[in-house]
Amino acid sequence: MGTSENLQAAFAGESQANRKYLAFAKKAEEEGFGMTAKLFRAAAEAETIHALAHLNVMGGVKSTAENLQVAIAGEGHEFKEMYPKSLAEAEREQNEPAVKTFKHALAVEKVHHGLYSNAAGVLNSGKDLPAAKIFVCGICGNTVLDAAPGICPICGAPKTRFVEIE
Repeated sequence: MGTSENLQAAFAGESQANRKYLAFAKKAEEEGFGMTAKLFRAAAEAETIHALAHLNVMGGVKSTAENLQVAIAGEGHEFKEMYPKSLAEAEREQNEPAVKTFKHALAVEKVHHGLYSNAAGVLNSGKDLPAAKIFVCGICGNTVLDAAPGICPICGAPKTRFVEIE
């Protein structure tokens, strides 16, 4: 395996470690272990630094227009190919928790594809997106502009589960 493959593997590993450590921090907080949670969050931040360094060395961050095209392609792959296959397998195995997460992710990736496609169209005219609030559902990840809906159309979560992204 060459340096390019090693960078890709390191980026994937550091990215996964970041998300895992944030989940571990959340659990430690729930269990009343505040300092352990803080340690997990610190390590997660360090893993992000490593992942971003690897991504930059790989040339994975380009212009915003190019980055949008990468994001559109990635989201398209997820909702058109990856998640339908994963969902079908989970349904065959009657793994209902996996079915639920795959359904949510599939629907949200389609939303992200649309949001990125819109952003790319606006960017092509030389402008940025118009100012708007952006909200994310804390249950399924649904991403909406302007205002959180009363009930998430993807997972049914109440408006209170949406967080505004700054």
